[in-house]
Amino acid sequence: MSTIVVEKKFRGPPNSGNGGYVAGLIGREMPGPATAMIRAPVPLDTPLTLERRDDGDLAVMNGDTLVLFGKAATAEDLPQVPTAPTIVEARAAGLRSPVLGKPIHPPCFSCSDLREEGDGLRVCNGQIEGREPGYSACTWIPHANFANADGDIPIEVIWAALDCSGSICWMIEGHPVGMLGTMTGEVLKRPKVGAEHIVMAWPIESQGRRFFSGVALFTSDGELLARGKQIWIGRPPQPA
Repeated sequence: MSTIVVEKKFRGPPNSGNGGYVAGLIGREMPGPATAMIRAPVPLDTPLTLERRDDGDLAVMNGDTLVLFGKAATAEDLPQVPTAPTIVEARAAGLRSPVLGKPIHPPCFSCSDLREEGDGLRVCNGQIEGREPGYSACTWIPHANFANADGDIPIEVIWAALDCSGSICWMIEGHPVGMLGTMTGEVLKRPKVGAEHIVMAWPIESQGRRFFSGVALFTSDGELLARGKQIWIGRPPQPA
């Protein structure tokens, strides 16, 4: 049992943790692919208890409330990753992002371009020219501010870099979605600080209010570094 705290700078909505970041707290505890399920908004600047159960599953508790649940995953739980766009295509796609200047959540650690370099990740994907609707990309340069003492980008920051792109790809396709419910991820190799990388996202399928997305991180020349599959929960129908 250990204690973790999600600092305010890692928020998504104003008063809770960024979905990808908090899911990545599960990912960093697993040696391979992992699945994290967000059961309740994860509070900020609050001591949370991380419990490892006898079967290897993980639970993050806010007092008596389960906020995160995690378990080991397999390669079969992860998506087949399409061919990466070129770095030039990714740069151009990012300029078409629907969240530039109007992020889903203005304080979001992942997708708000209102946060400064080195404070937020500023991952804002847009439609890739010539690809199916929703197949989207942008570039990301990991900032030294996010590196750990060994100079590596932490697993939870990598998961955060893949977070909102999976929502934005559905927005591009015309289906705004709500909250991240589940994320399965795998980091094959850590990105390099200061190097330009490609973030890509694409819609997989929808089932009622559940929207499935694929996300991936590549080097500038298309080497796959990380991938994930997400389930987003769509907003309930509004009354007429």
